[in-house]
Amino acid sequence: MLDAATTAQLKAYLGNLRRPIELVASLDESPKSAETRALVEEIAAQSDKVSARFDGTEARRPSFAIRADEGRAEAVFAGLPMGHEFTSLILALLHVGGHPPKEDAELLDAVRALDVPLHFETFFSLTCQNCPDVVQALNIMAALNPNVTHTAIDGALFQDEVERRKVMAVPMVFLNGEIFGQGRMDLAQIMAKVDTDAVARAAEKIKAKEPFDVLVVGGGPAGAAAAIYAARKGIRTGVVAERFGGQVLDTLGIENFISVQHTEGPKLAAQLEGHVKEYDVDVMNLQRASALKPANGDGYATIELESGASLKAKTIILSTGARWRQMGVPGEEEYRNRGVAYCPHCDGPLFKGKRTAVIGGGNSGVEAAIDLAGIVAHVTLIEFDSVLRADAVLQDKLRSLPNVTIITSALTTEVIGDGDKVTGLRYRNRNTEEEHEVTLEGIFVQIGLVPNTEWLDGTLALSNRGEIEIDARGETSLAGVFAAGDATTVPYKQIVIAMGEGSKAALSAFDYLIRH
Repeated sequence: MLDAATTAQLKAYLGNLRRPIELVASLDESPKSAETRALVEEIAAQSDKVSARFDGTEARRPSFAIRADEGRAEAVFAGLPMGHEFTSLILALLHVGGHPPKEDAELLDAVRALDVPLHFETFFSLTCQNCPDVVQALNIMAALNPNVTHTAIDGALFQDEVERRKVMAVPMVFLNGEIFGQGRMDLAQIMAKVDTDAVARAAEKIKAKEPFDVLVVGGGPAGAAAAIYAARKGIRTGVVAERFGGQVLDTLGIENFISVQHTEGPKLAAQLEGHVKEYDVDVMNLQRASALKPANGDGYATIELESGASLKAKTIILSTGARWRQMGVPGEEEYRNRGVAYCPHCDGPLFKGKRTAVIGGGNSGVEAAIDLAGIVAHVTLIEFDSVLRADAVLQDKLRSLPNVTIITSALTTEVIGDGDKVTGLRYRNRNTEEEHEVTLEGIFVQIGLVPNTEWLDGTLALSNRGEIEIDARGETSLAGVFAAGDATTVPYKQIVIAMGEGSKAALSAFDYLIRH
């Protein structure tokens, strides 16, 4: 199952086990079960602290549990955790084996204190870059607290269960049989939902903080760069963010980040956060800004948070980024995550052998259609303009695929469903005004971004697209308030540009502090 280099790495990692662990596999006669047996045997052969059994009683087959401490610590994988989930497997082995997770000590103590039974199930796909964070976080909880169990399920392998439980987007998490959440979540986010007092405790801590010299709102590439440049000036710097990494977390392959030939969004986001934490920066995660109050007589601007807390600072850098643009048609919101999706890499495998559509003919839309064509039965790409806007090389690849239909000059008017899931869509031919209906099971929306600036409306100058208007120095219409990245009027929404703009905004904020 594993090549020589991977086996050597695994052996080295297992040297960190602090207690014996047991792998208990539940198998049948399928080829996947044979692969699972081979993987379990290979893992067990790398350490005398690992033993393997093949008499498991899990209903899902193939699956295997990682157990320690007489079964009081357990993580279960239903399917083969390869691809993006191989790291999740290694971490589960280590954490169940007593190796401490790299998480905040206070957060881990809160996990250990949970005193009610919590049975989590996570449906993932091996191509999903968002899934490992969720799987790893829940495995940590299961390793630390005997009241918590977790089973990670490969949705592509257990299609019948996916259909029965109406899983149409991953990661999808169930708690005690009921839907708990969908999409990327880290351990702190999960605990905030499970531990109802966590938000209030965090708000109280934030209220007690002294004013900052520079407060960065947003933790994407622009916010991370701004925080680093500000902290390097030796001034009191804070970052408040809903999720560190921002839109980068939803990006799979990155091949235009200069000097790095290839990386992936979650990896880059982790590196950004790690770099920021190398400096004396106060990072406040899981906090959504709700209002900006300009400086008054005390010289401090205020950022109010949805948690009820507020923060003061001499200067503010707004780097709130953007989110996927929605079509805004009837049925879209109703069938979100029930056939309407925004991440083809994450959710594409759930539509294996089915009919899908991609909305949007730019690079992201055409790339999504190409990726999906290798998985699904058929892809219909629908573009509003009369021509596709993607790069020529991508268009050529798309047109070469036999299971793709391209429709231009088309306006999507409605998502159709049966009450549970998507069954089709309607569009209007913009040349003839004729209405058409396409029967399908999945719709992937790829039509650009919307800036996260609604909470600033009426506070400072925004463009007609909702972008924060800035000058060449990153200054907004409010003195002492700067902005950077995809939330602003700067052209070309790119990671490398956002980083440069964040750095510029921090330098401008420092210059403002010197002069005032």
